[in-house]
Amino acid sequence: MAIDTNTDFEVRSENAMCVNQSELDKPLISNIKYIFAGLIFGIFLVKSEVVSWFRIQEMFQLKSFHMYGVIGSAVVVGIISVFLIKKFKVKSIEGEEIKLESKKFNKGQIYGGLTFGLGWAITGACPGPLFAQIGTGASVIIVTLLSAIAGTWVYGKFRDKLPH
Repeated sequence: MAIDTNTDFEVRSENAMCVNQSELDKPLISNIKYIFAGLIFGIFLVKSEVVSWFRIQEMFQLKSFHMYGVIGSAVVVGIISVFLIKKFKVKSIEGEEIKLESKKFNKGQIYGGLTFGLGWAITGACPGPLFAQIGTGASVIIVTLLSAIAGTWVYGKFRDKLPH
């Protein structure tokens, strides 16, 4: 099977970043490990306050280092992880070589980043922790979730017409 190189994924292998259909067909109880991992991750997001609207607003108003520290720590962990993956030629869970391909820069990435940052600053939420925020009782975030889904649909609809 050939690897599709026309995707937006940074890490590529034949089975990476996709869910095997047989996993989806299993009963809910057999996928409990994923539910448990998601719950634990959500708890960490809430306890570290990275899903806090207040903390996000502090970051964009340059009033607190908290979020910059969390994001900076994630960048450092990512840099070290990529270094180790390359140095030791780490393989995926399926035993495939992990290929880290360079991405071509285009001006659309600037527009996308600015749009993403503006939405993040206005709503106090980025797509990652939306469900954790909803889980904490911030039901107004459902509007942000629906807007993110709508934005994804609009992007898909007009992708070919956007700047490259």
